[in-house]
Amino acid sequence: FEDHLTHVPFSYLSLRRGEDDIAHAVYPTDALAAARWTERTGRPSILAYLGIPNQEGLAHRRLRIDVTLRAIEGCTAVTALSRTAADAFGRWLGVDAQVTYPGVDLEAFTPGDGRAPEPTVFCAAATDEPRKRVDLLARAVPLVRRERRDVRLVVMRPSALGAEERLRGLDPEIRFAETVERPADLAPHYRAAWVSVLPSFADSFGIVLVESLACGTPVVGSDRGAIPEVIDREAIGRLFEGEEPEALARALLEAFELAEDPATPAACRARAGDFSTERSVAAYEELYRKLLGRAG
Repeated sequence: FEDHLTHVPFSYLSLRRGEDDIAHAVYPTDALAAARWTERTGRPSILAYLGIPNQEGLAHRRLRIDVTLRAIEGCTAVTALSRTAADAFGRWLGVDAQVTYPGVDLEAFTPGDGRAPEPTVFCAAATDEPRKRVDLLARAVPLVRRERRDVRLVVMRPSALGAEERLRGLDPEIRFAETVERPADLAPHYRAAWVSVLPSFADSFGIVLVESLACGTPVVGSDRGAIPEVIDREAIGRLFEGEEPEALARALLEAFELAEDPATPAACRARAGDFSTERSVAAYEELYRKLLGRAG
């Protein structure tokens, strides 16, 4: 069944007991409660959808599509994390979702000293999540070493049983970073890396890419999902296509050359500024004012 179904009655009870002006839900079950609250009170509600709606995902759990559709129909507005996600809303659900990019704290993620002496590839994606395709990266880096023997790969330590051994079988020289409590704790890894990589095929945005850019480190990502919305220029990184490690290896080699260009850190930092926390907050505040004005 769909996750967090118990949120429906308890979130609704919380809303009914409060005096809130607007309900902002970030999960469909909470949005279903918010939709009922809007129906009863006339006050506006928002479903901030955090993924990319598609046929496979909506049918993955029982009641998911029913909950999602009822939440969409009942909430006053729907937001998506990227143009890619918004287009999927139109295609699969016939919904016009407003694009509101997430924000990165540019004071927590900053350029600095500490870049590793050897070419280092860092991947901050969840290693245990198949959609992140960390295995593909582990197959690509040994190909890169044919031209740059000293390349080092660092990924987040997986929790699944046997996952470390599987990755070491693909790249015996792979290294693991420990899980962090706060996203900002990843900043030293971004600063040490020459390139950050997100090989995912269905990301609704790719926040780890922006965190890396904010630290002045160029990035490599797949040409699927919303990643091309972040890596939109060659001055900050490279895209690769397909599922073959050779394509990713070529992109990494080009990104190493980019990392050696003195102009790259400033270009990366400037691109990250397009996705600052301040811009994201301002976009939501504007939406709040619009919805509250419409509600009188």
